Amino acid sequence: MIKPGYYGQWGGAFIPEILYETFRELNATFARCQADKTFWQEYVELMSTYSCRPTPLTYAENLSRHFGGAQIFIKREDLNHTGAHKANNVMGQGLLVKRMGKKRVIAETGAGQHGVATATMAAKFGFACTIYMGEEDVQRQRPNVFWMEKLGATVVPVTSGSRTLKDAINEAFRDWVANMDTTHYVMGTVCGPHPFPAMVAWFQSIIGIEARKQIMQHFGKLPARVYACVGGGSNAMGIFQGFLDDREVELIGVEAGGKGIATKQHAARLASPDASPGVAQGYKTMFLQDSDGQMCDTHSVAAGLDYIGVSPILTDLWEKGRVRFAAATDAEVMAALDLTIKQEGIIPALESAHAFVHAFKEAGSLSKDEAIIINQSGRGDKDIFTIAHAFDDPSWKAFIREKGKQYAAD
Repeated sequence: MIKPGYYGQWGGAFIPEILYETFRELNATFARCQADKTFWQEYVELMSTYSCRPTPLTYAENLSRHFGGAQIFIKREDLNHTGAHKANNVMGQGLLVKRMGKKRVIAETGAGQHGVATATMAAKFGFACTIYMGEEDVQRQRPNVFWMEKLGATVVPVTSGSRTLKDAINEAFRDWVANMDTTHYVMGTVCGPHPFPAMVAWFQSIIGIEARKQIMQHFGKLPARVYACVGGGSNAMGIFQGFLDDREVELIGVEAGGKGIATKQHAARLASPDASPGVAQGYKTMFLQDSDGQMCDTHSVAAGLDYIGVSPILTDLWEKGRVRFAAATDAEVMAALDLTIKQEGIIPALESAHAFVHAFKEAGSLSKDEAIIINQSGRGDKDIFTIAHAFDDPSWKAFIREKGKQYAAD
């Protein structure tokens, strides 16, 4: 019999003894919320009035014609409030925090969308808020940092380690240990110690519930394949849950191939031979680590995908053969982003564009009476600096230089 919090051999709750009571309280509150139908109703009502749920399922007519195969549909989580799927989980956890009576929330963030969503939730519910963010990601995602601070959050740049998401998670856990009586840690993805994977997956399942209903309405039958990018895995788990029981629907998770798997400068855990089983940050999964168990540096053009581990739920589904994994390189991501913008007038986040890469590779091999869904987990305006730099846009460079002169003069 599998113990609670485990998915096959993956998951668990490897926590310091000092956090035991905090996790006991969190598990009990989460269990009560799951059993209370009015809680889910309150959550859906909140997301339908404060956010933009249900988010639309867009038929990508031009891209479908371009590839000449499957009909391509895009689940538009970029139109969710704060510009990504992150609000689904964050607002749900906010309702849970209210039930626990705590007054402060903390979070980690990589691409910044989870940080913005958490700061937004804290502003709405009146919580104090601290966001931990790797120093490198602070530089890459300056617009999101600006909005977090304007929303009233304290943003703490993390200078340890690789100065990215894994280091931000470590710092957030240290804060929680020191302030557990007043503080809730709003984990942003389906990772970490139980009950976080289950909790985040539950709130994100709203994506898949909607997508399944929408594709049946728009297309009349289930899709052949569903694609989603995978960092920790929350957007993927969100949409995959709508189709897990439909064995005829293939589920594909796309990880960060970075500069190429052979270069070791990537963040592909399940789509490369470079990951191995390990226990870190409170749970067991496949990690990018060396032979001594030390976590490796990762690379991706997308700040939200450069995490060392992956959801234990997804690892179990991968091990069972239910979810197939692939990797997209930085160069492929930029090409897919460019094509999507020009063909459909839609600007995916760099993270989301990873899913587009693999969907584009495979769409032409399917027939026109089949459909695929790409989960667009976020919008690309947060990535303007990275995208403009990658495209080597001369007018953008001139704009930045001019603005730099103006700020220097001020």
